[in-house]
Amino acid sequence: MPVILVTNDDGVHSPGIIALYRAMKELGDSYIVAPDRERSAAGHSLTMHRPLKAEEIREHVFSVNGTPTDCVTLGINKLLPNKPDLVVSGINKGANLGDDITYSGTVSAAIEGTIFGIPSVAFSLISDRHYHYETATFLATKIVTYVLEHSLPYDTLLNVNFPNIPRREIKGIKLTRQGKRIYENSIQETFNPWGEKYYWIGGGRTFWEHGEGADMEAVQQGYVSITPIHLDLTNHGALSFMRERWNVSEMLEDIDDGL
Repeated sequence: MPVILVTNDDGVHSPGIIALYRAMKELGDSYIVAPDRERSAAGHSLTMHRPLKAEEIREHVFSVNGTPTDCVTLGINKLLPNKPDLVVSGINKGANLGDDITYSGTVSAAIEGTIFGIPSVAFSLISDRHYHYETATFLATKIVTYVLEHSLPYDTLLNVNFPNIPRREIKGIKLTRQGKRIYENSIQETFNPWGEKYYWIGGGRTFWEHGEGADMEAVQQGYVSITPIHLDLTNHGALSFMRERWNVSEMLEDIDDGL
């Protein structure tokens, strides 16, 4: 029976992680290791300035006062009785599409699992209310079963986004590329009662790239988007171009020979 580590960035009590955990229990020996509170947009951050506390709040369920990345690290190395065969993160309340994955604690938890050599999948449900978790868990079970049977390419995780619609309205699954999203007016100025200025990041208008094969395009059409994310961030095409066109020795021409 496979061992499955379930985590998220919405907190250990989030309906999304509870729904995912219940679905994963049907597939293997599953454990929750998740933040004690919401840690959305935590990115791939580790807590290094203070000690961490992990509390088993019920059997197989651990609450950690840290980030999603902390949770995966502790789960793999300290809390689970055996190394997990799979890490699943989510189900996130809201999309993780395009550039948002660079901020996402949900995706970063799957990145951490991949760094440890464990097949990892991040799941997100695209809505801000009235979540169709039954659709997401049904499809997540299908995807996880396939991953357990076929594994994943080296250094690669899956970023999965579900349209928030009833299961019968899902048109299918598409393998997609990461799209592009731009925020406008996403930083708001506000003042406290004493007139001191503060800034609030969030909201604003969003503009999406709607190119063929992009993740956002797929979910808008009623498909599940599965985007393979590679840990190697090198732009290999640009590297080849720069090696051919750039003369890097010119960068040092005006520097003293003693360098």
